[in-house]
Amino acid sequence: MTQAQATHLQEVEVTPWREYFSFSTDHKVIGIQYLVASFVFYLIGGVLAELVRTELATPASDFVTRETYNELFTMHATIMIFLWIIPSLTGGFGNFLVPLMIGARDMAFPKLNAIAFWIIPPTSVLLLMSFFVGPASAGWTSYPPLSLITNKAGEAIWILGVILLGTSSIMAGLNFLVTILKMRIPSMGLNDMPLFCWAMLATSALQLIATPVLTGAMVLLGFDLLVGTAFFNPAGGGDPIVYQHMFWFYSHPAVYIMILPAFGLISEILPVHARKPIFGYQAIAYSSIAISFLGLIVWAHHMFTSGTPDWLRMFFMIATMVIAVPTGIKVFSWVATVWGGKLNLCSAMLFGMAFVSMFVVGGLSGVMVASVPFDIHVHDTYFVVAHLHYVLFGGSVFGIYAGLYHWFPKMTGRMLNEFWGKVHFALTFVGFNMCFLPMHVLGLQGMNRRIAEYDPKFATLNLVCTIGSYILAVSTLPFLVNAVWSWLRGPQASGNPWKALTLEWTVPSPPPVENFEVDPVLLIGPYDYGRHCLLPQPVARSAPVTNVEAKTADLSAPRQSEENINQ
Repeated sequence: MTQAQATHLQEVEVTPWREYFSFSTDHKVIGIQYLVASFVFYLIGGVLAELVRTELATPASDFVTRETYNELFTMHATIMIFLWIIPSLTGGFGNFLVPLMIGARDMAFPKLNAIAFWIIPPTSVLLLMSFFVGPASAGWTSYPPLSLITNKAGEAIWILGVILLGTSSIMAGLNFLVTILKMRIPSMGLNDMPLFCWAMLATSALQLIATPVLTGAMVLLGFDLLVGTAFFNPAGGGDPIVYQHMFWFYSHPAVYIMILPAFGLISEILPVHARKPIFGYQAIAYSSIAISFLGLIVWAHHMFTSGTPDWLRMFFMIATMVIAVPTGIKVFSWVATVWGGKLNLCSAMLFGMAFVSMFVVGGLSGVMVASVPFDIHVHDTYFVVAHLHYVLFGGSVFGIYAGLYHWFPKMTGRMLNEFWGKVHFALTFVGFNMCFLPMHVLGLQGMNRRIAEYDPKFATLNLVCTIGSYILAVSTLPFLVNAVWSWLRGPQASGNPWKALTLEWTVPSPPPVENFEVDPVLLIGPYDYGRHCLLPQPVARSAPVTNVEAKTADLSAPRQSEENINQ
């Protein structure tokens, strides 16, 4: 490559800031729109969580009323699930990374992609406006008949919001599925894809299969609420258990919609910062598909106390325990990847390794509640709250932070400050465990969730949890300051600051509008650290590179030692 070509490749095409507030069809702009918007909702949901924990700092209901408490935890969960974790992982990272990783210039349906995002901001405003009329207060599960008799206006807004957000999710799932299956470069087979693309493939299948069932449940619940039908209302002969089946047919797979993309991010981050090939590529890839399939047949373990017949309990107990197998395969592969590696303990790697440990805790408690006798004992207690947060915060949110630290240079062309990144990690790790680890004990001792008042014997552990939640809230501040300052004034990032091997690192940072002027050709596997002689180089944008030329370049290039590659 000539010096002129190299200089041309390093030119950064800066996207005007107004583009991020427009109806853009550029997948990279849409990805950042998702990430920034969802982080705003994370802050709002976090404020609601702090209000809940402040109320629970003492046994008496002395901070907010019982009715307000119900509204707070209902909207907290709704915002965190539907407006933070799912949009940031699938919409944010998925949009930004998938086309770059497979060598495409954009998503398959760019306009549909933009519509899927722009459904979210007005829907979020609608949900927040419900506070002026009394928001939904029946929990994020919105079980009837409770949801049919409390805060009718707020519940109607909640139902409409979930339907709109589900529509956005279905659009995104369709787009990712077609993009991954049909728009890969010719030299990239399915088994050549980065593992994040496998994770998004499995996630998209879940979105397309499960989300319409939730939408149907919301439509029927809306009729019961507003028209007076009796699909789920027992007062009119309806069956609320049918609603539970429809709701959990989506909402348990929704856990995997939230965690599978995070699995994919971790599978990309650990090999880079351990300087080792990923252990068990195909096992990790196919386990994502297995999780996607098994996730559709475990929903009724949420209903072990809902009059489920014993034979059906046995089926769902076994299916739930079986799904731990493909998850365990991933954990084993990640540990084997890190073991013996030359670790770069940067912020992305710290969050990535913490993700693995925190998710293991959540997974172990998940196997425990899969057992019918144990689940009956801890159902609707704080043990379930602890399990949920170790999976979704210890899992998904730690994964999001790992991804942000890893791909921030690619998204912005700037490097984050590592010192403040590690401060952020330390505060997050300590605050999270201090907040949620004691909840296991509270649940085993019998403290019910979703209550504002509790037995004074639980006061000490609840106070510890509340202090931990305050530390967790404070941990967000160094990240916010670091991200904003680095985006504006941080040191310039090269095209590949981590010396990674996937295709998104072969273009300048931030990537040009069209990603690649010509189709790139795979010269090296995505995780072949120490196996080949070449690090990926930007493909010359003046003329296409053929497979023959690529093979010749690969064979004739001077070999580098593994030690040099690992630097």
